[in-house]
Amino acid sequence: MERDGREPSARDIRRWRQYLADEQAEAAVYRDLANRRGGEERQILLALADAEGRHEEHWRQLLGPNLGAPRRGALRTRFLGLLARRFGSVFVLALAQRAEGRSPYDADADATNAMAADETVHEEVVRGLAARGRKRLSGTFRAAVFGVNDGLVSNLALVLGIGATGVSPATILFTGIAGLLAGALSMGAGEYVSVRSQRELLEASTPAAPAKSVLSHLDLAANELTLVYRARGMSEAEAETYARGVLATAYAATGPIDAVSKQAPEPDEHEAIGTGTGAALSSFCFFASGALLPVLPYLFGMSGDAAIILATVLVGMALLATGAVVGLLSGGPPLKRALRQLVIGLGAAAVTYLLGLVFGTTLG
Repeated sequence: MERDGREPSARDIRRWRQYLADEQAEAAVYRDLANRRGGEERQILLALADAEGRHEEHWRQLLGPNLGAPRRGALRTRFLGLLARRFGSVFVLALAQRAEGRSPYDADADATNAMAADETVHEEVVRGLAARGRKRLSGTFRAAVFGVNDGLVSNLALVLGIGATGVSPATILFTGIAGLLAGALSMGAGEYVSVRSQRELLEASTPAAPAKSVLSHLDLAANELTLVYRARGMSEAEAETYARGVLATAYAATGPIDAVSKQAPEPDEHEAIGTGTGAALSSFCFFASGALLPVLPYLFGMSGDAAIILATVLVGMALLATGAVVGLLSGGPPLKRALRQLVIGLGAAAVTYLLGLVFGTTLG
């Protein structure tokens, strides 16, 4: 097909074919994600797939007789599709959000302004879906991610610091195990108290059932229900209008208790916080699993510099993994978050190692 009165170049055709393949692959990702969801989220994902189909048709029309054999989408898009078919989790949505943010259509004259705008909006739509998924991640999961990271850094620092003083490998091993148990128990207890306290605060903000049961006895003229809504943040005029509507509905239709429970604004719980017991167990287990890595070389009989180097490498790899997970959950670049986690974790361990050398030399 001619473009602006001239035939497209071979380079143009290659680029359009790649765009076409990428749009097909992205549409498949959204359909695969939709197959693992229901309700409104499924409808949104299918609508995104339809939009990618419209973009696909644009490139088909530009290519015309130059359509050629079907091509494969970009490697990252195909990898995203594989994850969507296997998992369909918030991690896949976070990756899809980043993929939409890398659209080249803004700088490509052959893409319409509407297509570039679509891609920008798609990023926001996927961001919203990913945010829903992040909210559904309970305190249990967050405790797991940060628990393993704390275990990695704190016990590596402990093992390297003690090892630098020149004590025997057996002493390092038992010190590391003691650090593992002490840290895991402390994390579990702290997480239990934290989550229980948070739940109790939310429960304290939830309307009490007895308050709903007395609605039928309120003085309609005084309408003290207005005070409830004013306390929840409404202006006096808004509260009075809303309260009169609730009372009118209560007496005309469903009855007082149902009317209030259905219509009264409830406190906004910004995230699922999980249970105290679940968060405590996750913190204990994941801190312990992270703290175990630095002592593994000593468990298998290693000693000296070889044990220190292997422990550092194992922990470094785990820090990269946890940093990438945090990056995905936060919507940030996984590689940057992973490297930041690595530098901070190994930096803390290096300081402890140097202090161990100083104390070992002084005491020795």
